[in-house]
Amino acid sequence: MTASDRVCVIGAGSSGIAACRALDAAGIAYDCVEKGSQVGGNWRYRNDNGQSAAYRSLHINTSRRLMEFREYPMPEDLPDFPSHFQIAAYFDDYVEHFGLREHIRFRTEVVAVEPVPDGGWDVTTRPYAASGDGATASGDVPTAGAPTTARYRAVVVANGHHWDPRWPEPAFPGEDGFTGERMHAHAYDTPDVLAGRRVLVLGIGNSATDIAVEASRTAEKTFLAMRRSAHVIPKYVFGKPMDELQSGLASKVHVPLAVQRASAGALLRITTGRMTDYGLAEPDHRLFEAHPTVSSELLGRLGHGDIAPKPNIDRFLGGRTVRFVDGTEEELDLVVYCTGYRIRFPFLDEAIVSTADNHVPLYRRVVAPGRPGLFFVGLVQPIGAVMPLAEAQSQWVAALLSGETTLPDPSAMRRAIADEEAAMARQYLASKRHTIQVDFHDYLRLLRRERRLGRAAADTGTPLSRVGAVARRVRARVGAGT
Repeated sequence: MTASDRVCVIGAGSSGIAACRALDAAGIAYDCVEKGSQVGGNWRYRNDNGQSAAYRSLHINTSRRLMEFREYPMPEDLPDFPSHFQIAAYFDDYVEHFGLREHIRFRTEVVAVEPVPDGGWDVTTRPYAASGDGATASGDVPTAGAPTTARYRAVVVANGHHWDPRWPEPAFPGEDGFTGERMHAHAYDTPDVLAGRRVLVLGIGNSATDIAVEASRTAEKTFLAMRRSAHVIPKYVFGKPMDELQSGLASKVHVPLAVQRASAGALLRITTGRMTDYGLAEPDHRLFEAHPTVSSELLGRLGHGDIAPKPNIDRFLGGRTVRFVDGTEEELDLVVYCTGYRIRFPFLDEAIVSTADNHVPLYRRVVAPGRPGLFFVGLVQPIGAVMPLAEAQSQWVAALLSGETTLPDPSAMRRAIADEEAAMARQYLASKRHTIQVDFHDYLRLLRRERRLGRAAADTGTPLSRVGAVARRVRARVGAGT
């Protein structure tokens, strides 16, 4: 085979369709491969690709004005925080509006992506049977054809990072002897599994708070356990989405973290109070040193006594008894682990891109140094929504592929990765949850700057490292980061 002029996009979730749109707008030929039968990825409820984490009651926790694609705003008649049904419909409209569906090969799994020595990438895929044909009791859909391989000039990986559940590592002592039920939040769907039971939800992220709130309405008793406490941020402040209030100035200029922390902290103290007022432990970190937890209901349910906070699990004692690190014990019927996800690319060898401990070393969270033509879109965890970031990433990738802009050499990219990771380590708690963390508005500015400097380098033939040297010195002086 010879390398074609086409690009392969893996996944038709929110990031994959953004990549398709950017390539299409740039006139770059592409194919998109999607395991399921519809677009939307994680936001497609009960997606037949078997990987969606959406539960029946799920709503977005960033407001639609911050979540929407900049090129295709959400309808004004949608609520501030739409449901996953409305988000999936929005993605359907996006694909139809830009005519992307004809480029998507549904019910097709990517088996392997391998670099070609003389350039390009071999992508091996296999088709699945039509939806519902021969599905097993577990919902698995059998393959319906032999694998085939095609060669592409580039590959855009957009398979998401909320599909491979991460269980507690290591497992709690005695866990195998627990006679109640254990499940990961990824498998949670409707609250009937909670009804009339003594339920423990482990975690303090957004899924954990949603599930605990639902349990508090139907379970016999609900406990919420956590390794460390968190700052819980309401969706609304003074009748407005809090993220919109916070993003006003930050969307226009760089706002130092200390200023963001002070302003948000003041709002929370006025409108919410302290976490200890609701029975939670005092967080062991400052605001924005960990990914925030967004909930307008959790604190009220805690205050009503409908959810009982607990520290981390110490061990399972046999039967249905669980002991916590404070020495207290409870009899439980169900433990729901809201312990996050592993980042994984089953079609890529670890020697190509490592994902050990959720650490993926990418330049600007997109480019794999030393792997020409391999890009990642949507592999970020912002304080804010992924979609506008995936859109900007995709536009940068399209500009790189069209020759409009260029990249630094691999050694310069690796140095930049090390600098960014050091900066993130200073800002965030050391956790597998924060390995792909970015600051929403600063990251958008970084991508725009990268594209602008790369365009200047491409136009003049000057190495990008020299073009950006003055800009980096200026940013260092004003404290605007990399």
